Amino acid sequence: MSRGTRYWTLAFVVSAVACFALVGCKKQGGPEGEPSAAPQTTAQPAPTAKVIKLSYSVFFPPTHIQAVTAGEWAKEIEKRTNGQVQITMYAGGTLTPGKQCYEGVVNGISDIGMSCFAYTPGRFPLLEGLDLPLGYPSGVVATRVATELTLKYQPKEVADTHVLYVHAHGPGLLASKKPIRTLEDMKGLKVRSTGLSQKIVTALGGTPVSMEQGDTYEALSKNVVDATMCPIETLKGWKQGEVINCVTDATAVGYTTAMFVVMNKSKWDALPADVQKVFTEVGAEWVAKHGQAWDQADAEGREFVKGLNREMISLTPEQQQRWKDAVMPVLDAYVASAKEKNLPGEQFLKDAQDLVAKYSSAAGQ
Repeated sequence: MSRGTRYWTLAFVVSAVACFALVGCKKQGGPEGEPSAAPQTTAQPAPTAKVIKLSYSVFFPPTHIQAVTAGEWAKEIEKRTNGQVQITMYAGGTLTPGKQCYEGVVNGISDIGMSCFAYTPGRFPLLEGLDLPLGYPSGVVATRVATELTLKYQPKEVADTHVLYVHAHGPGLLASKKPIRTLEDMKGLKVRSTGLSQKIVTALGGTPVSMEQGDTYEALSKNVVDATMCPIETLKGWKQGEVINCVTDATAVGYTTAMFVVMNKSKWDALPADVQKVFTEVGAEWVAKHGQAWDQADAEGREFVKGLNREMISLTPEQQQRWKDAVMPVLDAYVASAKEKNLPGEQFLKDAQDLVAKYSSAAGQ
């Protein structure tokens, strides 16, 4: 290249840079002549979309299958929004304890929360009916019933949040330090329980002791309580099988504990419509996943207990009927209490019983 050619080439480059600098001060980019943008991966939100960061408080310990299932839900939300929504999990009650989780969502301590309605007795008077001893046969059935009824009735008691979905564990059983074979064996037994299960314990002749799952292992190991009402998965998921000796299969009066997954109402209202749609679609899918996870956990819990050589006790048909008769006042009391509050408790209970029968039959349970 000649000296003259090099001169004019250099001059052209300098002039071009100067022009781009001047144009860039007035306007970013242009229809023609602008450098191509760096390629973007599909995992990232669109350049104009604001990243939405949300916190999720879960009372289950991080290794529990329900905490894992919740984490998978959060990842699916992020995936389907192409990274526009990013959810940070706080498992094990590290952000808000189980009893404070719902109010924590209402007050914005966490954006999303999962815990038990039963942890705040009286706070959810209509939805307490979900936990009644209706003979739930599985987590899948309990979860479908709980979500369907909550969405159908949409009670005012949860109107201060946006309900994403509800799930519920398989039949609550009795895990104890000593064998419980008859109704008489229940007399005076100190039983860890929560919410409506406390009334079940009383109806069966025991002494209820209100306690969250996280405190139960120590209470059993130190003989603060003699037994716990729980789904059998708890004996593995919370290691409580290590500190009990027997499990009585009381499916005949199988209750559940319904668990909410709710979002701060303002945060929900601020979400773009397409993002809200993703939350709704994924939530509907995760109802089945949580129910299946409960049943998987129950199966693993049963194997765990067997591996510890704990005694598994089945009630005789006569005892099953006696236990069912014993808890009938719990159902009656729920209906009466709801009526005093001008709530449709009687219809809610009927719907719950019908749905339990419907989904149990469909599942062959």
